[in-house]
Amino acid sequence: MEKLTAVILAAGKGTRMKSKLPKVLHKVGGKAMVEHVLDAAEAAGCRDNVVVIGHGADLVRNVIGSRARVALQAEQLGTGHAVLQAAEALRDFAGTVLVLCGDTPLLEGDELRRFYEAHARSGAAATVMTTFLDDPTGYGRILRDADGGVAAIVEQKDATEAQRAIREVNTGNYCLEAPLLFDVLRTLGNDNAQGEYYLTDVLAKLRAMGRKVGAVTTDDSEMTMGVNSRVHLAQAEAAMRRRVLQRCMEAGVTILDPASTFIEKTVRIAPDTILYPNTWLQGNTVIGEDCEIGPDVRLENVQVGDRCHLQFLYGHECQVLDDVTAGPYVHLRPDTVIGNQVKIGNFVEVKNSRVGTGTKLPHLQYIGDSDIGSHVNMGCGCITVNYDSKFKHRTVIGDNAFIGCNSNLVAPVTVGPDTYVAAGSTITKDVPADALGVARARQTNIAGWARAYRAKLDRLDTETPKDGEHGKQGGR
Repeated sequence: MEKLTAVILAAGKGTRMKSKLPKVLHKVGGKAMVEHVLDAAEAAGCRDNVVVIGHGADLVRNVIGSRARVALQAEQLGTGHAVLQAAEALRDFAGTVLVLCGDTPLLEGDELRRFYEAHARSGAAATVMTTFLDDPTGYGRILRDADGGVAAIVEQKDATEAQRAIREVNTGNYCLEAPLLFDVLRTLGNDNAQGEYYLTDVLAKLRAMGRKVGAVTTDDSEMTMGVNSRVHLAQAEAAMRRRVLQRCMEAGVTILDPASTFIEKTVRIAPDTILYPNTWLQGNTVIGEDCEIGPDVRLENVQVGDRCHLQFLYGHECQVLDDVTAGPYVHLRPDTVIGNQVKIGNFVEVKNSRVGTGTKLPHLQYIGDSDIGSHVNMGCGCITVNYDSKFKHRTVIGDNAFIGCNSNLVAPVTVGPDTYVAAGSTITKDVPADALGVARARQTNIAGWARAYRAKLDRLDTETPKDGEHGKQGGR
């Protein structure tokens, strides 16, 4: 069985980001850059990975959690020094170390896997991933020997004018064999323009030892881009967004306006769903087949079934089953489950509630902490009164109930199945099955009151001075 692990370099401050936040924690596609790199490493088959942390170590450690071990680089003295900090964590490891940069969020697991497999076939002690750039400024240049092998990698600041014209560059991704890697790292010096310990110097030392050093070139140079500034961050965001949208469309999703549609990498959408403009799909959102989503919909960690029509809606941490119609201006809050064939109209908020099959929430409602049965009709302006200023309480409504307009259901309360609640009622006690719940003041009609009131208003109008008129005691 192969032995493959990753060392991810995530210790730098990222000065050009001009941020309190460590560079690798800036988000692309809704996720910290270092998390994207971990995703790619895991997808490539790396196990028991190590992340080298430094600036903002506690913040980075909290984001990584239990996904990987961490090694602290207390003082940033270069890439070689950074990888050496993982030596203790990998002291018993014998196999291939995939060295990656924590600020390369576009890395793909499939490409890393191909890189590793090419390295393994070559029998090299070290392999570097290279690519060609039209503008290689800032990247280390690949120097080839007469046989086409990698003779050395020279950094930008150490390169001659001729070397700076080379377009083949080091992407910062390496396959290196341990424990040989760490033995060589301990011998590095820092006699260079930066005064740092370069990981690239390992390759020259391995060649001097007679060991094979290879290179694998990727055609996808965009995938290897590093983020060093807010400008780069925006470029990475745009690239990831474009790639995700392309994958969705190739998988059978119709996106009417890609320029105004934002889909994070973790989202899954089934074929024949249509996305309208200004749609944002985030987190672990999953959408079924034949849906129409948008315009102006934002879903974050929402599970949506098949044949749903959602527009002008914000949903988060909730579930929508099949054949649901909702919107416009709907808010679906956490721990809500909307059942099959439910219809939700305009200006409706549902929170921590279960809504049964075929139920209608037509308009102007707040449904909080409720269990609503099937085929219930909630009239306009109905409210479940769930909060007593200290505790939340639940409302239960049975199947086939009809709740009249402007009714307040004061929890905890149960309205039984096949019941009616009269419009304008404030229900504070349970309503049994097949009953009519009425809770409102008795109406009184006073004959002639309106006529007398209008006469009073007319009289007051004639006695009150108009603007610009003088009162009885006024001057001239």
